[in-house]
Amino acid sequence: MPSVILSVVYLLVRRLLELVVLLGRSEASKEVEILVLRHELAVLRRQVPRPRHHRRDRLLLAALSRLLPRARWPVFVVTPQTVLRWHRDLVARRWTHPGRRPGRPRTGKTIRDLVLRLATENPSWGHRRIQGELVGLGYQVAASTVWAILHDAGVDPAPRRDGPSWRQFLTAQAHGIISCDFFTVETVLLRRLYVLIFVEIADRRVHLAGVTAHPTGEWVTQQARNLLLDLGERVERLRFLIRDRDAKFVGSFDAVFTAESIQIITTPPRAPRANAACERMVGTLRRELLDRILIINQAHLHRVLDEYLIHYNGHRPHRTLGQRPPNPTTSTTPPADGAVRRRQILSGLINEYSAAA
Repeated sequence: MPSVILSVVYLLVRRLLELVVLLGRSEASKEVEILVLRHELAVLRRQVPRPRHHRRDRLLLAALSRLLPRARWPVFVVTPQTVLRWHRDLVARRWTHPGRRPGRPRTGKTIRDLVLRLATENPSWGHRRIQGELVGLGYQVAASTVWAILHDAGVDPAPRRDGPSWRQFLTAQAHGIISCDFFTVETVLLRRLYVLIFVEIADRRVHLAGVTAHPTGEWVTQQARNLLLDLGERVERLRFLIRDRDAKFVGSFDAVFTAESIQIITTPPRAPRANAACERMVGTLRRELLDRILIINQAHLHRVLDEYLIHYNGHRPHRTLGQRPPNPTTSTTPPADGAVRRRQILSGLINEYSAAA
């Protein structure tokens, strides 16, 4: 706006100087110049049906229209109604106070991010509970504003998003969960063997329950008893056993664990991700061992798995454990500048490295 005012002042000063020059001219020269200007205006009107005026042009023409009688207004390029409208706008800008835009002011990004953060970290909180927390933090926000932010972000109401997800449940209960699963191995003679493993979710320690060609219900139950004996006192911290709906897990198998106050959780049908720990372990066994070696018979498979699980539990790093093994054989970190010694596992199929003494 200040630039427009300066332009208008400059234009007025320029026109005043031109008026002073015109006063020194003769009447005949003025009339001739007026005729020339009128003719040029007529030519321009034929070429430009609707000329474009800047704001300063409108202000100047509206002000000059007050100095001419109404009968002389046809000299303007625009219609008299346009000149009158320009003058009304000029008066309105002079006396009207600038007002703010209608409607509620836009919510700041800080408040929006904080509302979404509270909703994500607290699934059981509704919009009024979040609004109360914001008031305690010094943000005066209406409950309707909180509801609008959640609605625009696609966040469901609290009853729909309340309760832990499957991942949150596993994380919170990891120290009390053990899972089990079967997988198969084909021998050189195309004989199928069944392997039963158990995985402790907290530290990813793997237990080989057994290998058999005929996994009956009695065999599976006996492997469950053997596992509880191997776990010893660690059984007391277990609260849940995750398994799939395989028919080989008979009622007597579940009874072994329920006798120790361990609740059985069965995964949904065709949902391997619900037993992700075992599925990942089976994939690791295949990639690092079973896909790289030919299995001759049941005894060979049992020996190979035993040797690999000693390496897995005692040496192999795990990302979930901060690149530490599930059951490390040493508790101290060796110096980084010492000599490194290699130890071959499974006839050189896998290498272990340790600091030389």
